[in-house]
Amino acid sequence: MSQRQVLEALSGLLLGMFVSILAGTVVSNSLPKIVSDLKGDQTAYTWVVVATLLATTVTTPIWGKLADLFNRKLLIQLALAVFVIGSALAGFSQDSGMLIGFRIVQGLGAGGLTALSQVIMADIISPRERGKYMGIFGAIMAIGTVGGPLLGGVLTDSVGWRWNFYIGVPFAIVAIILLQTTLHLPKRPKQKVSIDYLGAVLIAAGVSALLVWVSLAGQAGQFDWISPTSFWMVAGAAAALIAAVLVELKAKDPVLPLRLFKNRTFTFAVIASLSVGVAMFGTSVFLGQYMQLARGATPTESGLLTLPMIGGLLISSVVIGQIISRTGKWKAFMVSGSVLLIAGLFLMGTIDYDTNYVVLSIYMFVLGCGVGMVMQNLVLVVQNVVAPSEMGVASSAVTFFRSLGGTAGVSALGSVLGTQVANHLTDDGAALGKAIAHLGAAGAPIAKALQSGTIPAVSALPQSVRVIVESAYGQSVAFVFLCAVPLAVLTLIAVCLLPNKKLGEKTAIERQHDEDAASARMDSLGESTIERVATEIIGDAEALIAAEPMDAATSLSDAGHARETTGYARRSAGIRDTDSEEAGSL
Repeated sequence: MSQRQVLEALSGLLLGMFVSILAGTVVSNSLPKIVSDLKGDQTAYTWVVVATLLATTVTTPIWGKLADLFNRKLLIQLALAVFVIGSALAGFSQDSGMLIGFRIVQGLGAGGLTALSQVIMADIISPRERGKYMGIFGAIMAIGTVGGPLLGGVLTDSVGWRWNFYIGVPFAIVAIILLQTTLHLPKRPKQKVSIDYLGAVLIAAGVSALLVWVSLAGQAGQFDWISPTSFWMVAGAAAALIAAVLVELKAKDPVLPLRLFKNRTFTFAVIASLSVGVAMFGTSVFLGQYMQLARGATPTESGLLTLPMIGGLLISSVVIGQIISRTGKWKAFMVSGSVLLIAGLFLMGTIDYDTNYVVLSIYMFVLGCGVGMVMQNLVLVVQNVVAPSEMGVASSAVTFFRSLGGTAGVSALGSVLGTQVANHLTDDGAALGKAIAHLGAAGAPIAKALQSGTIPAVSALPQSVRVIVESAYGQSVAFVFLCAVPLAVLTLIAVCLLPNKKLGEKTAIERQHDEDAASARMDSLGESTIERVATEIIGDAEALIAAEPMDAATSLSDAGHARETTGYARRSAGIRDTDSEEAGSL
């Protein structure tokens, strides 16, 4: 592919990545309206979010494994088609059950787009050049993650919530067309494929149970963290995952080859991805809550107020990616990004409901820069060291663990947030009760809502009550960011332990061609050399049998001396004894 063809194909990959991220975030600010119109309850509200995130996370490693076995171009087009169908049907939902079901279909397609876009990029761009494009991918993820809720709120307020699902359809269709016309990958050689169905089922079951548990435990109308339901879900998840490990150890072609964890780069990149996922997904969730519940912003204003975070992530991803491609050096930038991640989370841990917005913008910008410098480059360094035959499963595994860490971490930290808010409101109970009492009859519904754990629109609260509620949320969100600091420290340690291997200058396809050619040469060379050595041995053996003992010994001694003399003369003249070296290496 020419440089122009590469850029055209990348536009299709970027569109695919954008719609996959958009699918999970665009409904964030619109969910109250959506669930209300479909007459759903709190359980439906939770599952509309969990369904897509769960399907995307669970299927990501499966799509990655399929990418190592089948035609990648066909697979990504299939993922886009599944996404388009799921999105269109979700927009026509008549009740919450239909919406949840079609959101799962959306997630299946989004998982393929998330995994395959990065694998295909490794096929057509070398690691040395990939840095700058990884930066663009990171920027697209940032825009989709943080900008999705803003777009969803605008669509809901203007043309209706159903357009939250329709908006991604034209992008996906354009991506299918672009990939069909611009992406040119070599045909994969025919091979006998062994699909690890049992391993895929066990991994999906174990991860699903785990994610459902952390997503629903402690939520209103659900079960407690410590309860029989929690026990059975955790026990079931553990049993399924232990069984998956045993199956993967024995499977001929496992979904997630455990031998990858013998690679230091892969192992430490996975550890770093878990905590980066919390920072990336958590920032979007908790910053939105902070803006709306601690500063009284509307959903649309909330999205606009988080633009410094998007700016930091966008600038750092693109600029650092360009520098990595030009210099070939990556580790110093990733270590610096990890330090900025720690600093950003710590600074966000000092905010309050009335923190000056300029200061808050600086904190968000620092945090965005940290995430942008680390997130996508973790995939880059893994792709740089794994074999081309395992490019799909290794790349998707890093993405999978990032999503897993983000989902589990956000759910756990969300529970911490709820507990902290309740504690702060209890501590300020006297002042809150006095403020509500001054409102007379108008304070009764507010008191009832606060007691049930439901917070009304903060901007609509009387000023005396609003200040107390905003202060509680401001301090609680700050505490959540502080809780994420140890995870960022873990990221820094993992990044420091990554082997500083030079970025390669060949694409995955070129590397695969080189490996195939080398294997063919070795096969040919091995056969001819072994045949020649065998002929010599047989000839010497026949001479030994036919000759007298003393004559045979003398003949062999003379032959050996002649060979040594000839070899010495060739080495002195600078001529390599290729046959001897090849025979010796074999």
